[in-house]
Amino acid sequence: MTSRRRNLFVILLMAGLLLVSGIIIAAKPVRLGLDLKGGIELVYQAQPTADSQVTPEAVDRSVDVIRDRVDQLGVAEPEIQRIGNDQISVGLPGVKDLNRAKRIIGSTAQLYMYDFAANVAPPRLEPGANSTTKEQTRPYSGATGLYKAVQAAHKQKPVVDKNNTTPCLTPKTPEKCNQFYLFDRAKKLLSGPDVSREDLLSQFSGRMPKGAEIITVPIGTIVVQSETPADAPEGFQSGYYVLKDNPEIKGTQVTDPKPGTDATTNTPNVSFSFKSGGAGTFHDVTRRLAQRARTDLVPGQQVVPQTFAIVLDRKIESRASIDPNQYPDGIDGRTGAQITGLNFQEAQDLATVLKTGALPVNLKAISQVQVSASLGKQALDQGLTAGIVGLIFVVLFLLAFYRLLGAIAVLALVVYGVLFLALIKLIPITLTLPGIAGLILTVGVAADANIVIFERVKEELRAGRSTLAALATGYSRGIRTIIDANVVTLITAFILFVLATAGVKGFAFTLMVGTIVSFLTAVLFTQAVLGTMGRSRWLRSPAMLGAGERHLTWRFDFMGRSRFFFAMSGMILMIGSIALATEGLNFGIDFESGTRVTASLDKPASIEQVRDEIEPLGLDDAKIQQAENRQLGPNVVQISTEELGPEGVKELQDSLDRGFGVKIEGFSSESVGPTFGRTVARSAIYAIMFSLLLIMGYVALRFSGKFAVPVVIALLHDLLITTGVYALVDRPVSTATVAALLTILGYSLYDTVIVFDRVRENEPRMPRAAFSQIVNRSMSEVLTRTLVTGLSTIFPVIGLLIFGGETLQDFAFALLVGILSGAYSSIFIASPVLTESKEREPANVQRRRRIIDEFGYVPAYATVTTGGVPHAPAISAPATAPEPGGVATAIEPEVVVEEAEEVEEAEEMKEIEEIAGVTEPTPAPAARSQSKEAQRKRRSKRQQRRRKHGRSR
Repeated sequence: MTSRRRNLFVILLMAGLLLVSGIIIAAKPVRLGLDLKGGIELVYQAQPTADSQVTPEAVDRSVDVIRDRVDQLGVAEPEIQRIGNDQISVGLPGVKDLNRAKRIIGSTAQLYMYDFAANVAPPRLEPGANSTTKEQTRPYSGATGLYKAVQAAHKQKPVVDKNNTTPCLTPKTPEKCNQFYLFDRAKKLLSGPDVSREDLLSQFSGRMPKGAEIITVPIGTIVVQSETPADAPEGFQSGYYVLKDNPEIKGTQVTDPKPGTDATTNTPNVSFSFKSGGAGTFHDVTRRLAQRARTDLVPGQQVVPQTFAIVLDRKIESRASIDPNQYPDGIDGRTGAQITGLNFQEAQDLATVLKTGALPVNLKAISQVQVSASLGKQALDQGLTAGIVGLIFVVLFLLAFYRLLGAIAVLALVVYGVLFLALIKLIPITLTLPGIAGLILTVGVAADANIVIFERVKEELRAGRSTLAALATGYSRGIRTIIDANVVTLITAFILFVLATAGVKGFAFTLMVGTIVSFLTAVLFTQAVLGTMGRSRWLRSPAMLGAGERHLTWRFDFMGRSRFFFAMSGMILMIGSIALATEGLNFGIDFESGTRVTASLDKPASIEQVRDEIEPLGLDDAKIQQAENRQLGPNVVQISTEELGPEGVKELQDSLDRGFGVKIEGFSSESVGPTFGRTVARSAIYAIMFSLLLIMGYVALRFSGKFAVPVVIALLHDLLITTGVYALVDRPVSTATVAALLTILGYSLYDTVIVFDRVRENEPRMPRAAFSQIVNRSMSEVLTRTLVTGLSTIFPVIGLLIFGGETLQDFAFALLVGILSGAYSSIFIASPVLTESKEREPANVQRRRRIIDEFGYVPAYATVTTGGVPHAPAISAPATAPEPGGVATAIEPEVVVEEAEEVEEAEEMKEIEEIAGVTEPTPAPAARSQSKEAQRKRRSKRQQRRRKHGRSR
């Protein structure tokens, strides 16, 4: 296939993809995550039960059960996924009731039926059962407060088997089957029940809170909450009972639960059938209850039905009555049974939980996020605004700097944006706030790819190449750098996707897809367009391509001044280390446990007024600040405190609503437990370590082992500077910050690869130069490109920093610091470290000695010629070098190093043109004569330089 046909095929292919993408964009909606749509996200940690351990199979089964429950609740597009070995993330876009969601999803659905009178402890009698007249006239009074009930349960003896051992105790886990409760000094439950002291205190970083106490309930005894009467007034507090853990029927014997209504009373109920011998057991138990009721009957008194307690997850859902007059022989379980005493919503939820089955393990909520729809819409608007502004900046910069080439790059960005949006809808990718950040950053990635090639094209044009030859060389040599940089970006994005939490996964996946798409549009599409336009008069003008006369040339001894830059970096790192040691990092609640609430109030309120309102809840140490939020109004407060459960968040919301009024769509909360924080921190450390190892391995494979060490040093330099700046400015560190730090690795290496790639290219072309001279010349040739690629990335980041919301601004700040540090380290850290290492090689040592013998010292630059055309301007020099310890009074001499002959260069260009699919047209006679005249002048200038230094042939 000829180059013309190939270019035409690529353009037609892109046109077809654009057409298909337009249809997809018009037909499919964008799937928004809960941080943009509003909703609830819950993260659970699996814990063992007395009957099962936490295994991958048990966690996978739990995910399936949760998905069934969520599907039956009618939640649209839920996001349910496993995190690591023992955690499950559940995202519920559009859901508003946090308490109900947590109750349904996290309920283990362990249903048990107890003979209540026979198992309640301490032993108490039902009214009318061998009781006095006084006992007959008042309801059963066994229920008490939770603290007293747990104290009573603590006094019970553990259940032992015939060998006088507790059934599930082992030497390694002696407390596995006990239950532990943690109360504060006010006898209020802080945590529990848990299966170990470690789990109980995990909410408090493993330390016992001041004034708190732990009460142990031995195996064989449980504390259950009493049922709530249907006519209970608002604020009714149910009591607690102590039961012997001796159930008659288990939930595994219940089947086909259905919500319904009683035909006689029209009250809600849940009907179900039995399996696995449950029908016969149910009949035996109800017959025993009926017989006991008749035996305990007091003469002259009415028969009091015995109760059959139905307990679901430590709460009595119903105490079914067994009337001995109506059922003297018990109830035939073959016809099923009913649970009554529920309202319609409770009946529906209970049937859903029973129908989907019991979770094989206990689930403990370690993180919960509630985002209102208004805040989600605001975050979406902020993200889109930041993206549009960043895109406008990049477009204007490309047009101003590259003229016609910039216009083609902008066209490629438009194609990239359409294809990327279509993929987001087609896959589909759930678009989250970090995902929008990844989308915006890929705009910079796409622009960087074009800049790498266009800068190379401009170099070749200034070196005297024709337009087609410059394009062929630019794409042939620039694509290697682009591949290296994109591979590193994909490595860091993949590690983020594997190890990060749900929100950052969206960023990582978006970054991966965007990087791949940008490579196709920035390389294949632009090359096809330029190849098609190659013979047009527009491309014949260097000025139209931004390759006019060079007004800025870099003439700096980068390697000679390396000690100064090392010292400056050391000073910056020392200041950052002092800040880290004294102030430390301000970890957000992603790493430290706690709860953060954002509320939009109806009435103005000062910080002191808000504190006075929530102080009765025990939140007098809460951090309160007023927040600016134009969409939610002027009266927005943010409250950060220790971790609160759903009930605590609800109490806080109710308290604010009573005092100032809270807008329903203006309330959001985020709670993170220490367990989740430790998981996030561990994942962040692993992600950074694995990224560094993989990047070092790739660079060693792509270049050599000695190139890998400077890369890692430069990356660590960037990470340390970024963390030091965070400590200095006291900005909060969140999961978004970790994502930014890992992204910095890719962008920092992008600049470093640009420099190293040119060093590798110049080494064989400068066989007589010292390595420091090779690096200096490489730096002078690519410094503009390095700075321009950094600028193209900074523009979208500035858009995020100015117009993004809180999360995007934190992300953008870390990126901004990292990009600036990355550009600096690529030039002044990685290259000098590489030079120090390479100059110890025997070949480079000999070169250096030869140059010192000839000139007395090593000049900063060596001239490289390609067919008589200088690649970089040489520095004029005096005949003498400065005395040791003295100061030079003039510019150093240059060492002339000849590269290849014109025949070799012609063969190289022919090979490049064949690879790139570009063929030069046959020049006209006038053009040939002009070319020969230019070559003659170049040869004459080269001979003059040789005679000047006494080295002419």
